[in-house]
Amino acid sequence: MTTETSRDELDAQMDAVQKLLRGDRPESGMLLEPVPGGSLDAVSSAFGLTAFERGVLLLGALVELQPGVELELATLNGSDARPWPTVGLALSILPGADWHALLPTSPLRAHRLVELGPGDVLTDRSLLLTERVLHALMGHAYLEPALARRAHVVPRTGVLTAGHAEVARALVELWSGRSSAGRAGRAGPVHLWCDVASDGLAVAAAAGRGRQVLSLSSAEVPADPDALDELVVLWGRESRLQPLALAVELQAGDPSARAAVTDLVSRAPGAVVSYGSDPRPGEAVTRLRVARPSHAERLVQWRTALGSLPEPDRLAQIVTRFPLGAVALDDTVTAARAALADQPEADLGELLWAASREQAHPQLEDLAQRLDCVASWTDLVLPEQSRVALQALAGQVRAKAVVDHEWGFAGDRPGARGLGTSAVFAGPSGTGKTMAAEVLAGELRLDLFRIDLSAVVSKYIGETEKNLRRVFDVAESAGAVLLFDEADALFGKRTEVRDSHDRHANIEVSYLLQRMESYGGLAILTTNHRDHLDEAFLRRIPFVVEFPFPEPALREEIWRHAFPARTPVDGLQPQLLARLAVAGGNIRSIARNAAFLAADAGGPVTMEVLRVAAELEYAKLGRSLTPAEVRGWR
Repeated sequence: MTTETSRDELDAQMDAVQKLLRGDRPESGMLLEPVPGGSLDAVSSAFGLTAFERGVLLLGALVELQPGVELELATLNGSDARPWPTVGLALSILPGADWHALLPTSPLRAHRLVELGPGDVLTDRSLLLTERVLHALMGHAYLEPALARRAHVVPRTGVLTAGHAEVARALVELWSGRSSAGRAGRAGPVHLWCDVASDGLAVAAAAGRGRQVLSLSSAEVPADPDALDELVVLWGRESRLQPLALAVELQAGDPSARAAVTDLVSRAPGAVVSYGSDPRPGEAVTRLRVARPSHAERLVQWRTALGSLPEPDRLAQIVTRFPLGAVALDDTVTAARAALADQPEADLGELLWAASREQAHPQLEDLAQRLDCVASWTDLVLPEQSRVALQALAGQVRAKAVVDHEWGFAGDRPGARGLGTSAVFAGPSGTGKTMAAEVLAGELRLDLFRIDLSAVVSKYIGETEKNLRRVFDVAESAGAVLLFDEADALFGKRTEVRDSHDRHANIEVSYLLQRMESYGGLAILTTNHRDHLDEAFLRRIPFVVEFPFPEPALREEIWRHAFPARTPVDGLQPQLLARLAVAGGNIRSIARNAAFLAADAGGPVTMEVLRVAAELEYAKLGRSLTPAEVRGWR
């Protein structure tokens, strides 16, 4: 029914109510009988309203839409100061009057279809129509603003794996009030237990089937009981006025936040579900397992999404490296298809790889710092043993698709512990740990994101784990290399548990180790002090790469590569510069400062300029140049 038709129906119904106000008898067949399929009929059916309750709605609409009716109402109420309908007026003029229809528990008031004004005498209190219901009666559909500020519309589902599609069908049956065996009955609270939050949301969106699906983060669920009650009422009214489904994120951690989500999902009517990695959201909850898809399932999902596009030779590597959710996968294929149309000769595999890398950038950049990977193996000066370990680490990441899936080492355990690729880079500051991560990410053609663990670690119990979970959940689909800097902030040797903070610190260490062991990408931890780390923890990390303070021979090699080829230099002696007892990071800082000094003076970089730059760097370190370090400099 169009908006114009809805208004015509409403006007006709209000005319009938206005005749009742005047004491006239309405024409036969027009007394509060809604037109089937019209707006009044839709609202009445959604809330199970009686003829009297429909009349209350029409009385409220009359005040809003019929000019001049205020005078008639003021006359009926016996006061010019009361030009509105009252509880007493509704009971006196509307047919089928029923006191129970105006109780706080009645549909009219429990769902906030009408609101009562202030007053000590109930029958004298004003009876006003809620704005949202007025628009619904006029045929206008929109999302309640107070709800729209918290929730976000899930635009589409993309191509689900077969396993996830089966869970979506089970959720549809639960939402329609039937068990999987087809027995009648109402479904209780439902929770989607998922390894990756985006998978749970995609399943909920697919189960919508004609409903507009809204997502609500746990941060948007109010812990205050009154605010939560308000949210439940708003959702209950909105979900009856239009076809909606609600998926609420459930995060482990803060008990009050978990309790608020559980309470909301238990009380909110209609198609509502929680989703998250926590398998125990509450009692008497139906849990549906949204397992991490197997490699074979993801291959089928990708092939389905590719459609008419040819399957690239590198598809298995792409699937392994970028475990995208359904919507992100759909966006990736769409972007690659558009790029291929502009570049018909381009390699589809390369386009898909590039589009996959872009998927999680916006979310990850809110949580971590993306580093430009410009360094190469030639820039990395390390002992041979460390270099061999780094090359083996890169090879393990490259060969993951072959070893885990083609050769069967992963079995059928997607995301299982022990299948991740992780490393600890240990050594003093400036010895090349971050540069090594850049070299690895550049070689693997993956993005590198640095997470400062000193910033992630929170003094509030449970917050550190929550912060880490956000990082891993977003990074999982990006295939990104994660560099956790300053691991000492969290990974110190575990001491005897003396209080709840010590106990929770141990839980946080265990949680990060667990996520690293199952992370599909490469996770790297850096520490300046290996001896500060728990040996039991180190034994569970596949690669521990040492970055020792460079010996003079290595420092000389670093100095030989310290200046770009275009930098004007004169008389530099790397063997003498290597006497400076500083790490590679300090060497690069000295070289850069010397270049600025030389450029400002209008000459080349010389040993004398480098001496000035070295003095500046040593001052920063709280040290002084020794005569032995600069002996023979000219």
